[in-house]
Amino acid sequence: MKMYAPWEKAFNKIATPFEQFLHAQTTTGLVLMLMTIVALMLANSTFADAYLHLIHTKIDIIIGSWKLSHSIHHWINDGLMAIFFFLIGLEIKREILVGELSNISVAILPILAAIGGMVVPALIFLSINYGGEGVRGWGIPMATDIAFAISALVLLGKRVSAPLVTFLVALAIVDDLGAVIVIALFYTEQIHIMSLGLSGMFFLILILFNRFGIHAILPYFIVGLFMWFFMLESGVHATIAGVIAAMAIPFKPKISPAYFTAHTKNLLDEYDNYPVTKEHTMHEKQKAILQNLKDRIDSVNSPAARLEHSLHLPVALIIIPLFALANAGISINFSSISNIIVEPVTVGVMAGLILGKVIGIAGVSYLAIKFGIAKLPKNSTMSQIFGVAFLGGIGFTMSIFVADLAFVGNDTLIFQAKIGILAASLFSGVFGYLWLRYIAKSTKTS
Repeated sequence: MKMYAPWEKAFNKIATPFEQFLHAQTTTGLVLMLMTIVALMLANSTFADAYLHLIHTKIDIIIGSWKLSHSIHHWINDGLMAIFFFLIGLEIKREILVGELSNISVAILPILAAIGGMVVPALIFLSINYGGEGVRGWGIPMATDIAFAISALVLLGKRVSAPLVTFLVALAIVDDLGAVIVIALFYTEQIHIMSLGLSGMFFLILILFNRFGIHAILPYFIVGLFMWFFMLESGVHATIAGVIAAMAIPFKPKISPAYFTAHTKNLLDEYDNYPVTKEHTMHEKQKAILQNLKDRIDSVNSPAARLEHSLHLPVALIIIPLFALANAGISINFSSISNIIVEPVTVGVMAGLILGKVIGIAGVSYLAIKFGIAKLPKNSTMSQIFGVAFLGGIGFTMSIFVADLAFVGNDTLIFQAKIGILAASLFSGVFGYLWLRYIAKSTKTS
């Protein structure tokens, strides 16, 4: 029996793009949890002042008389998070073109559930905060943190069916799309038409790159950077540029799989024609063949697929943890927490994420199935959909992001919203996990 080292086993394992996506989201969820704990510990320790001073330190980019000056917190939320939203855009595009959202009979249930899971929480928040200063926060409980939610399902292993995991992924992708639309339409204070027009012009250039068959990534990166800058200057949140830019990245490969297979076999045959030296070094011609093979591998894989694969790790291990570190650090005075927890904004966020998500996701799913509009995911039950609906109440990353936009300049309301987000996300995650593990049962088909 041939023995493999651990890294050789990893090398020999072939994962589909969907499996890679699940692995990346699980990694993100675990690292995100760790960094959230670190941020909370820093904000409630003797290092609190140093922590706040660090995240509000200004970083300036100066070219001649031109200057761009923002705090580290701002650079993370408007700069690095644009890459996170770019990755979301790529995931949305993949799901719509070849994923679960490409088949309407399968997609209809998560689409309807996601809409219910956005509308009901917003209405609950509005009903609690109507007429108050916190009413602008209605978009906060609409979001679902895909990384945390998927991590909880993956930890359940075989207790949940693969179609149920797919249902949650599709639901979260639609939810992310809804959050992007809400941010673009309702959380933009002032629009500078000239800058917005220039951003649109650079987006058209990206579209032309796609139409002319340009598959090199560098031109898209350079033009996308200009697009992001002018979106930032326009007043529309700069992260929207990430999602829009993703829509322009080519999804079709440069060469067909059939062409790749035929010519790769010829190249491998040619490679084998050269004898192996005693030093196990390659002939110069073999090196050229390997480079040709690498170019063909890049050509048979689309730029969108290559970018999605290469961005998952840096987003999971760098960008999202930095976002959590800069935004989850809440200084909690436990003596006054009983007062904070009954504030309308806090109550609205918690009720929206806990009750709103369950009513919206599970309620709409039940009605859609009852009236024959959609079908339950294979080997799943309504009890499991109920558990998944609770996992949908983990708002965290997107909810915190929206809270900062909704209450910009009002630290009191931001603090109340974040307390509600943390409390609701913790409750929803724990309850949803326990429900799916110990109460909900899947159906088994022969």
